[in-house]
Amino acid sequence: MEIRRRPPSPKVRVSHLEYGVPLPQEEPRNILEEIVWAKDREVASARERVSLEKLKQQVAELPATRDFVGALRASCRKPAVIAEIKKASPSKGVIRADFDAVAIAKGYAAGGASCLSVLTDKQFFQGGFELLVDVRQAVDLPLLCKEFILSPYQLYQARAAGADAALLIAAILTDQDFVYMLKVARSLGLAVLIEVHDAAELERVLALPTWQEPQAATHTLIGINNRDLSTFQTDLATTEKLMATYGPQIRATGALLVSESGLFSRADLDQVQHTGADSVLVGEALMRQPDVTAALENLING
Repeated sequence: MEIRRRPPSPKVRVSHLEYGVPLPQEEPRNILEEIVWAKDREVASARERVSLEKLKQQVAELPATRDFVGALRASCRKPAVIAEIKKASPSKGVIRADFDAVAIAKGYAAGGASCLSVLTDKQFFQGGFELLVDVRQAVDLPLLCKEFILSPYQLYQARAAGADAALLIAAILTDQDFVYMLKVARSLGLAVLIEVHDAAELERVLALPTWQEPQAATHTLIGINNRDLSTFQTDLATTEKLMATYGPQIRATGALLVSESGLFSRADLDQVQHTGADSVLVGEALMRQPDVTAALENLING
């Protein structure tokens, strides 16, 4: 799926590098493009409030990041679970009305999550970087910043808010974007979850030069999202089909494989684990339950 970018989008300088975006046209063609266009404007506004230099100062004072990839590898629960804190989504509306990010984070930690994912998009998911800050103060688990990242500025935002890893979505980034973003993320100590939705995106990711770099696999995960971006329907066969074709190539990178979306039961976890998933990212199935600790324990133990 081609996702266009919308001006204006200011350049961000990181060391001697500059990051810019091409010009799109007219109205957004789908929900993901709508999110991306809104995110461009949101990032521009954020940079006016807090400069990149200010974020750099904040980051410089932080302790080292937690080992996100290592926590998944070390988990005795297979597949390891990344439990997601998400109040709402564009397709489902409000998922949890009695939303308390800190209470949910503590419940996930008690229920056996290896890592947590925190939605930070405000407009479409009712999240925020302030939630990431609150969760970081409440639990010791490694945290993923779940965001539509288009600019290195957002990686600094994620790090300053306490993230240990960040999401990069293949559908909204060019190959040049990836190379640049991965370089910035690693300079910040952030692990990266690279998310794909189909074969074309996965082939692009597997062809990235990042896999030739030393210890690339210790900082990078490959996520297969089972959600169709055009319909927002989920199908676990997406993970199965992509692994059937590209499994050996994914394994050759050394990166962990994460299956995302559409996971509601232990049988679902077993299905994607059988196809090669090392970890799963689960949100809605847990967020809709009154007791997230019990729900996560039931998901893990069946």
